[in-house]
Amino acid sequence: MPTYTYKAVTDRGVIVRNRVEASSRQNLIKTLKNNNLVPISIEQVSYIGRTQKKKKRNVTDIQEIMKNVNTTQLGAKARKLSAKEKVNLYFAKTEKITQRDLVVFTQNFYLLKKANFNNIHALSTIIESTENVTFKGILEDVLAGVEAGENMYTTMEYYEDVFPYIYINMIKVGELSGSLTNSLEQAVKYLDDTESLNRKLRAILIPNIIQFVLLIVMLVVGTLFAIPAIQSVFDQVGTEEELPAITLWFADFMNMAIKYWYIPVLIILAIVGVILFYINTPKGKYNFHYFKYKAPIFGELIFALDFNRLMKAMLLNLRNGMRIQEALEVSKNVVQNYVMLSIIETSINNILIGESWVDPFERSGLAKPMITEMLKIGMQTDLTEMIEKLVEYMQIDIDNIMNKIMKALPQIVYAIVGVVLIFFVIVVLVPCVQVYMGNFLFSAYGV
Repeated sequence: MPTYTYKAVTDRGVIVRNRVEASSRQNLIKTLKNNNLVPISIEQVSYIGRTQKKKKRNVTDIQEIMKNVNTTQLGAKARKLSAKEKVNLYFAKTEKITQRDLVVFTQNFYLLKKANFNNIHALSTIIESTENVTFKGILEDVLAGVEAGENMYTTMEYYEDVFPYIYINMIKVGELSGSLTNSLEQAVKYLDDTESLNRKLRAILIPNIIQFVLLIVMLVVGTLFAIPAIQSVFDQVGTEEELPAITLWFADFMNMAIKYWYIPVLIILAIVGVILFYINTPKGKYNFHYFKYKAPIFGELIFALDFNRLMKAMLLNLRNGMRIQEALEVSKNVVQNYVMLSIIETSINNILIGESWVDPFERSGLAKPMITEMLKIGMQTDLTEMIEKLVEYMQIDIDNIMNKIMKALPQIVYAIVGVVLIFFVIVVLVPCVQVYMGNFLFSAYGV
């Protein structure tokens, strides 16, 4: 009977390797599955000293073909790469990992898990079809960790520049709660929503930022070159006309800024340094995160997104039989904001002393009354069902907030650009029009 070496994973995720005899590869696969082993790879062992098989009829021996082939040339051609291939290989090794690579990986992983693939089989399948060489190496590292018995999120934490914090903790919640498929579904939606929001913001901000920068450049260039030229014409002609006061003030301001450029630069660097230092302190970070929730325009949206992710994670954990305390403990990993984390910790402490875990959210003043009331009613009826309805309600609320932001943001940006444009007209264009009209000539000749 032929001998095979196999590598398989147990139902507990442990990798096992062995060497056995079996009548065929198919029979070995059946045997492994009957023993709760999922085969990863199976290879037949070649025997030394095996009697040579008779050559089949009408089949040319490979040795006869190789007699007429210059194997030296073949090897040289196989090893030698063209300049274009070398360039492509270099860029492939240094290729950046894009948001699209992460989205495609998550979608494929979710579909494979939905089809009852285990983590090792799913990762191996995805790695084979991954085109990005850099990302492929990271996924192989994740696979190696899973084969060694670690969780996926443990290895992903080493690649925080590739996998976002929220994404890693979604995977963590899924693995710890036994609902990785549902967590992957949420991760897919999170990435899609993030990309959709970024596209909308880019469509609004980028054109207006470009206009804003161009106006600033035109304002500075016009003040430094056009205004002195106009003033020189006035002085040569001897007119009593003067440039607008705001033009003269801004020209003096620009000259002073250029002459003593290091002063504003040092002031700006000092302010930025103080802010960064304060934000990195525990109190400063907490206050900064609180500002995020109370900030105009985006504050309400940021809190709604964080709370919605928390409720989705809790829903997964409660469905898998966790108690509320354990569900909160695991679910807090999907939140990065210190204010939200402090509210969750207070909720957990309330459970330990026999008080309501909903009260801290209510006392914070950040959650809407309808949200806390739904949670209170859920505690008296069916919390899992109520959180499911709450997630649906919050998704509608998030969509409404997004629509308001998308309507208000362009108006704010247009207003800022409009103010700069008006300032540019007054400072630069009015003197240019004044020269074009030639009124200064009348006063120069006493008319």
